[in-house]
Amino acid sequence: MSEPRWIWRCDHTIPSQAGAGRQVRQEVLGQLQRHHWVDHDIFSIHLALEEALVNAIKHGNGLDLAKQVRVSCRMSDDLVQIEIADEGDGFDPTRVPDPTDNRHRECPNGRGVMLMRSFMDRVEYNERGNCVLLEKRRTKTE
Repeated sequence: MSEPRWIWRCDHTIPSQAGAGRQVRQEVLGQLQRHHWVDHDIFSIHLALEEALVNAIKHGNGLDLAKQVRVSCRMSDDLVQIEIADEGDGFDPTRVPDPTDNRHRECPNGRGVMLMRSFMDRVEYNERGNCVLLEKRRTKTE
């Protein structure tokens, strides 16, 4: 499979503080709108991006202002890829409890990972578990 022809890209480094990802999120959503992505896709990417940023800032870096989060976004005519990396110790995504299982309903962990997997076409973590790749293909319209 050949490399997509990227029509837009951005790279940001943000501090590990609540709300720090707002500008990146707005930039990505603005580009999706400018390139006429359907609302459903924009909503999906918005939700997954928000969850991944919160996870990196809060859980990965522990809101430690000495640590940063790197965000890299790329868009082709029909694909968006977003990579978010924190400076934390990482985690094992296979050990995150399933929040839909009755045994874990009261546990707050795992909902963000589940939402990202539900709304994106591809969610992959690096071996260490401190970097996530989110990918969404554009919905075909008639």
